[in-house]
Amino acid sequence: MAFSTARAALVGSSLLAAMMVVPAWAAPSGEQPVVAQSVAPALMPLPSSVTFSNGALPLSEGFAVAWGRPPSAMLRAAAGRFLRRADALAGRVLPVAARPAGATAGPVALRIDAGLDAGWLSTRAKEDYRLVVGPDGVTLTAGGPDGVLHGLATLAQLIVRDENGPKIGFVTIADHPRFVWRGIMIDTSRHFVTVETIRRQIDAMEMLKLNVLHLHLSDGTGFRVESHVLPELTAKGSHGQYYTQAQIRDLVAYAADRGIRIVPEFDLPGHALAVLLAHPELAATHPVDPEPKNKNTAALDPTLPETLRLVRRLYGEMGRLFPDAYFHAGGDEVEPDEWMKNPKIVAWMKAHGDTTPQALQAGFTVQVQKILAAQGKVMVGWDEVSEAAIPSDVVVDVWRSSKFIASATAGHHPVIVSAGYYLDLLQPAGQHYLVDPYDPAANGVTREQADRLLKKGMRPDLVNAFLKEPAPPPLTGEQKAFVLGGEAPLWAELVTDEMLDARIWPRAAAIAERFWSPAEVRDVDDMYRRLAVVNATLQITGLQAEANRWRMAARLSPGAVDPVMVLASATVPLRNYNMNRYVGRHGRRLDEIGEVASPDPAPALRFSMLVTRYVSGDRTVVPALRRQLVAWRDNDAAFAPVAYVRGLSEARVTSRHLAVIAQVGLRALDGKPTLSAEEKEIFDQEDAAINSSADVSGSSGGPASLPPAGLMIAVEPAVRKLLGSS
Repeated sequence: MAFSTARAALVGSSLLAAMMVVPAWAAPSGEQPVVAQSVAPALMPLPSSVTFSNGALPLSEGFAVAWGRPPSAMLRAAAGRFLRRADALAGRVLPVAARPAGATAGPVALRIDAGLDAGWLSTRAKEDYRLVVGPDGVTLTAGGPDGVLHGLATLAQLIVRDENGPKIGFVTIADHPRFVWRGIMIDTSRHFVTVETIRRQIDAMEMLKLNVLHLHLSDGTGFRVESHVLPELTAKGSHGQYYTQAQIRDLVAYAADRGIRIVPEFDLPGHALAVLLAHPELAATHPVDPEPKNKNTAALDPTLPETLRLVRRLYGEMGRLFPDAYFHAGGDEVEPDEWMKNPKIVAWMKAHGDTTPQALQAGFTVQVQKILAAQGKVMVGWDEVSEAAIPSDVVVDVWRSSKFIASATAGHHPVIVSAGYYLDLLQPAGQHYLVDPYDPAANGVTREQADRLLKKGMRPDLVNAFLKEPAPPPLTGEQKAFVLGGEAPLWAELVTDEMLDARIWPRAAAIAERFWSPAEVRDVDDMYRRLAVVNATLQITGLQAEANRWRMAARLSPGAVDPVMVLASATVPLRNYNMNRYVGRHGRRLDEIGEVASPDPAPALRFSMLVTRYVSGDRTVVPALRRQLVAWRDNDAAFAPVAYVRGLSEARVTSRHLAVIAQVGLRALDGKPTLSAEEKEIFDQEDAAINSSADVSGSSGGPASLPPAGLMIAVEPAVRKLLGSS
């Protein structure tokens, strides 16, 4: 789960060619890109059934909501949010004026019929809905409150604009989710995240039909929730940054109003440094170093009765703050030496028949599960907890390799799939999109990669945990029934409050579709087409991803933001935790252009798509290709004068390389594909950077393997294709 030597070397190893997966955004003429909202709605997640018909309703005066039965306060608030979002998306930035006498047009009637649902805000919730837009208005019918929220989210996505103003087309939609657990995990320990920022993510989650927010609230870096029972935890382990209990209650209520459950994680027995700063007597290794090189390795001593006493008191208090039935207890990445170098622990293991650290942890997990069960909670743990015998009702959160989906479901454990969806790997949306929660072979390292890692001295047990070969057989129907769904984790070693919106979105929207829509929905090009519109919708309705990226660029280069943003439009940050190494070697600062760059830069994706059309024989795209290449080529002259500050200076090499690559692309369009020796060296350097960053087994290379500024030129492979087609 969290960043560590093992995770850095092994997780996220799918080697799909997702760098070059591109959206169908360009106009048929190859001139200006089509604005997708002017053509058709961009629905995401794609509903189970959609039937469009001719006709549309004008939205110049918005909606008028009528209820089939008296709505709850929660539903009234949901309707109010929808109306505000609809106004923003329709372009009504001022109050609607009074209707003139004799006017025939009026608000579109929106009738909502919602059933009652005793399972609301649980894995048993009725989330289905039916949405009909016709000449008489809009009818939304749902089995319960969750269905109403989902139907309103879809209705907002149906709003489009043309020369006559905003409208919604006639359509019939019947929809329901594929999985009941559709989550995002936010790590608030390594970098504290404000309540306001978390609320923005909750609002976006509501619009994408995600229903679980997993908060990682304790780790080596900080303990983040006020405790009245154990106040020393925040006094000594939070650096003054934590949520008060009042803030947590407000946040839980805020999420519940949007159909989102908050599942807390207090990670034990490993990742325990923040706890051990307050209770060093419970440490497996003495003395407790308050500033170790790796803050993730400190572990509790599971053999001490006092340890379980602390767990009981802590989880009991936190369980009352977080009323959800599920409680994540962590359980990952316990360093064996933390226990095996303690003679008392080794003696205890011998006396109790525990022959391995995994067996010792399993015994601890059993005790924690009993504690949580007595408190009315269902235990969730990272997949390490499943490596030895534990109660079958412990939910296994699979992160190291998809193969644990197979082993955990074979043992009748409910499963949440996080493997393949790690947002902090900085992989493109297209790569996450093709990972299916039912596929036990989707994510992990290959045998060839594993062999390279073993040669580098990595522990065989760690390598084996991430190894996905030989691939397990497909899940049986019985096994599939145990897969609750999945989560997209964002670990925050390299994520500040300001960066968080852009590191989650819009990629999490593509993952949301994987968790909601039918398995057959796998067209990556179409996903990217819709994702561009969805991203704009999220920014219009409250996310600050694009605004914050611009602000960060402006801070680096006051008064000259464009050269920074143009360079960022053609580049991507290093992937698969190579960026962690780059930042670690540069003072652990998070104030460089690499933090501005996106894993999915829209201009680079569009350019790559146009190149694909060009090499297939479509010459209408040439003008658009030329304009983009000229912009990237000429940007170097604008970037050089502003790149004298820390955070930009190292990117001067990248900027120059981009200019050279763009100029070569222009020559290729003129039928002159030859390369000078210097140009070939630049292409080869950039190509090597992309390949090295994609191959997880090479991710622990030396400083020379990390390109300048932590950036890769994302358009280099596309320009190389131009060369080959000339």
